[in-house]
Amino acid sequence: MRAREIAHTRKDDNRIVRPFAWGTEFISDHVNGNDPRVLFRQHAQRAMADSEAFYALPQIHDYELHGDLLTWTSAIRTPSAENNVVRARLFKPRKERKNKPRAAVVVLPQWNAQPDSHVEACRIFNGLGMAALRLTLPYHQERRPPEIERAEYLVSSNIGRTIQSMRQAVLDTRAAVRWLKQQGYERIGILGTSLGSCLALLTTAHEPLIRAQALNHISPYFADVVWRGLSTEHVRKGLDGHIELDTLRDLWKPISPRWYLDRLRDRQTLLVYAKYDLTFPVDLSEDLVREFRERNVPHQATVLPCGHYSTGKTPFKYWDGWALTRFLKRAL
Repeated sequence: MRAREIAHTRKDDNRIVRPFAWGTEFISDHVNGNDPRVLFRQHAQRAMADSEAFYALPQIHDYELHGDLLTWTSAIRTPSAENNVVRARLFKPRKERKNKPRAAVVVLPQWNAQPDSHVEACRIFNGLGMAALRLTLPYHQERRPPEIERAEYLVSSNIGRTIQSMRQAVLDTRAAVRWLKQQGYERIGILGTSLGSCLALLTTAHEPLIRAQALNHISPYFADVVWRGLSTEHVRKGLDGHIELDTLRDLWKPISPRWYLDRLRDRQTLLVYAKYDLTFPVDLSEDLVREFRERNVPHQATVLPCGHYSTGKTPFKYWDGWALTRFLKRAL
């Protein structure tokens, strides 16, 4: 299984080791020559002291639906004009559930997902009588600026841009949830895979309209996955020699699931992880499950007998899909 995971990872030969950058301009307009470590620690402290404000969503006034494509202007303005227009694909069921509230699921794919990723899951939700709204993450697909081949700006060795990008993704997801509510959907859930699972948890912790979350591949810490994961070895190389893991964990605290579990006590959560995962190391996944249990936060857990990439291969994808869709069907 380990060999299969490594082989799947090596298929992508366009990973670039980008130079380390603090990226203070992505979190503050006024740096004034401060030590970047001090500046980022202060930023993290402020964000954690009032995460409601950090992840607050302003009113969105320009939603437009053309066919199955929903667009609006992101609440976060980035230097990349393409990235500032949020795109989501709406999947509507032919028949909604009888004698039950209207239900919808926001779907957050993995990092560097292709356009067809998670479309099959959306159609399964349709078959269950629920709508699905698949979000294009920042710097993905049409949101990707021309100077990059992969969505490297979302997770990178630029400390500040990674924080901004993750925050943007959460606000974009909250905006998607709000639009569904405006369309009359009474029960809203969320499905996130890999990086999408981290974003799903951060969103659920700050969006009261979400009733249930299905998290597919999990970790308590954002920094540890980047530092240790097979798929982010190129990002780690850009960080090496410039910052230590303990410091990175502190600075990226606002985008790490571990610190928001107490905000999930009134939600339903499914935690799915893979026994042979090299991208989200299994001990990290087990740590998050343990945190849920020790804090008495309601949850269910499913362990897949495969790795990260092999989750998307037969037969494991059917096991995974069954667990995720079955949970959200019952929860919504």
